Amino acid sequence: MRVVCVYRDRQDYTRSVDEWLENFRRQTGREIETMDPDKNPGFCETYDIVEYPTFIAIDNNGQVHSVWKGRDLPLINEVLYYAI
Repeated sequence: MRVVCVYRDRQDYTRSVDEWLENFRRQTGREIETMDPDKNPGFCETYDIVEYPTFIAIDNNGQVHSVWKGRDLPLINEVLYYAI
């Protein structure tokens, strides 16, 4: 299972996402993959990601299991379930 956080740098939400990612790393010892939508437009098209930040949990076959969109960031436990 793969969890990806898609967001842009230098936006008004960037600091809160960076803090969330750091808290996730500290609390769980795991890293969440991050992606810039401008550098990976094909990924965003494939999974219909048009709102940022977006967290997406994808299995090894590319099937989406869960998506969290917008400024209301998910709970760490919600994401950890898919990151294990």
